[in-house]
Amino acid sequence: MFDTQKLQTAIQSLNREGRFASEKTFLHHRKITVYDHSVHVAEVSLKIADFLPVTVDEDSLIRGALLHDYFLYHRNESVKTYVLHGYRHPMMATENAKKDYGINDIEENIIRRHMFPLTPIPPKYKEAWIVCIADKYCAAMEYLPARLTRNHLPGHS
Repeated sequence: MFDTQKLQTAIQSLNREGRFASEKTFLHHRKITVYDHSVHVAEVSLKIADFLPVTVDEDSLIRGALLHDYFLYHRNESVKTYVLHGYRHPMMATENAKKDYGINDIEENIIRRHMFPLTPIPPKYKEAWIVCIADKYCAAMEYLPARLTRNHLPGHS
């Protein structure tokens, strides 16, 4: 079972040291904020890592998952802008995370490659693959009708 205290400590650190808390003001999928989505991706990533027979850098997995959508802007929901967002936001999130937190190579790869296969270069590290998969799962849960996802979204048990 993953250590929820380690996740909470990372969240507190990111809130204190940078602009992570500002993600609470940006909507992401349906009515889910970028902040809630990012925390959900971190939780699911830790569950996947616990399930798999691999050893991961848990600190990098957590920080990379929390920062994977650290693009820090309001998305325009037009189709053209939304499609471009899918391609562009990993680079913007990477640059913001480098500026605010001085991320390591694993964290950078998680952020930069989480949109694979939409962006064509695959993740390099197992932690990045885990976050890539967790992000797709969480996005699906956030887009599906509420009656189908009530036990899989942040704030629901």
